[in-house]
Amino acid sequence: MSALRRKFGDDYQVVTTSSSGTGFNQAAPKKKRQRFVEKNGRCNVQHGNLGSETSRYLSDLFTTLVDLKWRWNLFIFILTYTVAWLFMASMWWVIAYMRGDLTKAHDVNYTPCVANVYNFPSAFLFFIETEATIGYGFRYITDKCPEGIILFLFQSILGSIVDAFLIGCMFIKMSQPKKRAETLMFSEHAVISMRDGKLTLMFRVGNLRNSHMVSAQIRCKLLKSRQTPEGEFLPLDQLELDVGFSTGADQLFLVSPLTICHVIDSKSPFYELSQRSMQTEQFEIVVILEGIVETTGVFNVEEAREKQTISRYFLILACNW
Repeated sequence: MSALRRKFGDDYQVVTTSSSGTGFNQAAPKKKRQRFVEKNGRCNVQHGNLGSETSRYLSDLFTTLVDLKWRWNLFIFILTYTVAWLFMASMWWVIAYMRGDLTKAHDVNYTPCVANVYNFPSAFLFFIETEATIGYGFRYITDKCPEGIILFLFQSILGSIVDAFLIGCMFIKMSQPKKRAETLMFSEHAVISMRDGKLTLMFRVGNLRNSHMVSAQIRCKLLKSRQTPEGEFLPLDQLELDVGFSTGADQLFLVSPLTICHVIDSKSPFYELSQRSMQTEQFEIVVILEGIVETTGVFNVEEAREKQTISRYFLILACNW
C-alpha cells in the first residue's frame, strides 16, 4: 500500500476483487473539484495582482456600490449620512461660535444667525429640521446672517446630491432581479437519449410565477480546458452548445415547462466523446437564461452543470439545480 502511495500519490484508487472473483469494489471516488460557476450563478473567480488597476473601481463608484454585499451597502449608507450630518451641523455651530451667538443666545435684544441655537446639539437639531424639511419653527435663520444663507444653499445642494446617489444606489440594489431566479426551476437531471432519431442532450426549465417573461432566450456554454495544435493550453475554453439558435428554438415562450435540447451531431463538442471517456472528462455546462419580466425589467439567470456520473443509456449531469 505504501509503495502504491509513493508511486501514484494520494489520489490513487484501490481495486480489489470480490469473493466471487467476478466483480470489483472500488474505493471512494476522487474529491469533487471546485466549480467555475456555482449552481446559484455565482462565479468562483477572484482577481489578483491588479496593482494600480484597483483605482478603476473608484472611477465607477456607483456600480461598485451596487455590486457590494448588502451589509456593506447598509454600512456605507448609514456612515455617509452620519458623516454628512455631523459635518453640516459642525458648520452651523462654527458660524454661531464665531459670531458669538452661543453666549448671547438668551439676549432678547440680540439677533443671532440662527435663532435658539445654544450649543452643538441645538445646531444639529436645526440642521436635521432643515434637511428633513420638518420645520418646527422654533429654530430659523435670520436675515442678519449672509454666511448662514450661503451655507443653507450649500446644504440644500449637497443634501440633494447625497440623496440622489445613495437612494438611487439602494433602489437599484433592491430592484436587482437575482431573487427572481428562485422561481425559475430547472430539471434535477440532464440526460442524453434519443429524440427524433438523434442523440440529444436534454434538460427542462419552468417558470413558477404567473408573470410572463418577454424575449426569453436561453444559451449554453461548455467550459472545458484544451490544448491547441500549437501547444498552447487554454484552461477555461468556452464553447457554444447549440440549443436551437439556427431554428429559433432558443427563443422561449415560457408559460409552461419546456425541454431544452442540444443535438449531438458532428458540430457538437460531445461528438467525439464516448460513454467511457465521459467518466474521465472534466467540464462544466453553464446555462444562461435571459429575459424581461413585467415588474423588474431585465434579469439574467445562470446555472452551472458538471459531469457527475454515467448510467447505461444517458448521462446524468449535476443534481440539485
